[in-house]
Formats: sequence, C-alpha cells, structure tokens
Amino acid sequence: MIGLTGYRDRYEVVRFERDGRGVLVAQLHTNGGPLEWGHTGGAHEQLAEAFGLVAHDTENRVVIITGTGDRFCGPRASAATFPRSTVKEWEVIQSHAFQLAWNLLAIDVPVISCVNGPAWRHAEIPLLADVVLAAENATFQDSAHFVNDTVPGDGLQVLMPLLLGFNRGRYYLLTGQEIDAQEALRLGLVAEVMPAERLLARAKELADDFLEHDELVLRYTRRAIMQPLKEAMLRAVPFGSALEGLSAVHESIVRSKTAGG
Repeated sequence: MIGLTGYRDRYEVVRFERDGRGVLVAQLHTNGGPLEWGHTGGAHEQLAEAFGLVAHDTENRVVIITGTGDRFCGPRASAATFPRSTVKEWEVIQSHAFQLAWNLLAIDVPVISCVNGPAWRHAEIPLLADVVLAAENATFQDSAHFVNDTVPGDGLQVLMPLLLGFNRGRYYLLTGQEIDAQEALRLGLVAEVMPAERLLARAKELADDFLEHDELVLRYTRRAIMQPLKEAMLRAVPFGSALEGLSAVHESIVRSKTAGG
C-alpha cells in the first residue's frame, strides 16, 4: 500500500494534506489556481490514479474534496475545447474517465465536497460525495457533452437522473442547464449553502461528527450506501462511454473536414 507520503505531492492537479485524526483534504488545482480541464495534460489520468491511492490508504478516515480560488473547475467547454481524437486516443480517454469515477466511488470512508464556485465540467466529482457543501456562488453544469456535440456517457447519464429525477436529469443533460447554489439546495443536489470562506471549516465540523463513530462503521456505511450507485455505474458507463467515443471520433472527423484538415 502506498501511504500519504507516496502520493501527497505526486500529482500536478491535486494536493493532499491529512491531519492526525485521518481527515484527508484533497484540493484540486491548476498551477495553484482553479482546476482547468485540458490545461494540465492528463488531468483525467492523474485524478483517476490519485483517487485510487486515496481509496487504498486505510489511514484515511474522512475525505474532503475542494477546489481552489473562485471556481471548483472549468473552463466551460466550447468548440475550442472539443476532445478531437482517433479511436485509439479515445480508448485512453474513456478508460481514464471511467477509472476516475470508479476510484472515487471506491473510497471506503465518508466523502465531503466543498464546491467553492462554478463546476462547469465534471460536476460528478463533487456530486459523488456523501455530503455536498456549496458556496453561494457555486453552480453546476455539464458544458462538455451534449451541448458541445458529445454524448454524456461517462457517468453523468447515470448520476444526474438519479439525483434530479429522470425527467429533470435528462433536461439538465440535453440543455446544458446551469443550476445555481440555491436551486441546487432546493433540488437536493447539495446539503448546505454558505459563504465560500466557511466551507472547509464546516466540512471539518462534519468530519468531527463522523469520527465519533467506529472506523468499521464509517467504512461499511459508505460501502452500503454507495453500492447501488456502483452497480448502476458499472452497468451503464462502459456502454455510454463507447457511444460517447463513437460520437466524439465522428465529430472529430467532421470538424477536420470542415476545417480542411
């Protein structure tokens, strides 16, 4: 098993700190600022591997995931950020995307997310936490898939209909709807809304409460409540990501021809 010293400073896109009680804080970032998908090469791969190591580190008793600065992650997807790729390249992309979500689900202790601002891409990362805390300026959007000519097949097609209800979840995916913090609270996407500067302190308060329980209770409760979602993701994501890959490769070919490439 690789302990904290083996992964604390191993990755460009996430830094880790753990206190003496086993509360691990994972802070996502790009060069010390908000995480920017596509800016740092291999963010999918790095986070997938990092969450896997967190999941296997039994010294972790509570995990807190937070962003950096005034955004949880971005930028909004656009034609410029479209993942042009060949079949071989997409195989790598979809493998890392699946492992990212799966390894996050594999963390066997309570997970708290602090959504410190807009999550314009990969909103599933904070929403897969057991407790989601949101800053007053937080928003949630899937800007990277259907509205950017890509199939939402890497897990959002499972998660959002489960969280929002089947009809509202499909609306979110098909329209690129941006849900603000108060609406997210009303819809049940988040548990609490507060000023951004209060998020981490509140997460640690909740961690204090969780740590009153036996370690096996923490681990087994997480396993029990996440098992149905694991099963749903395992059934749907390989199929969904294959469709996403077909659409992405096709769109890459179309755009290359349009551009004269």
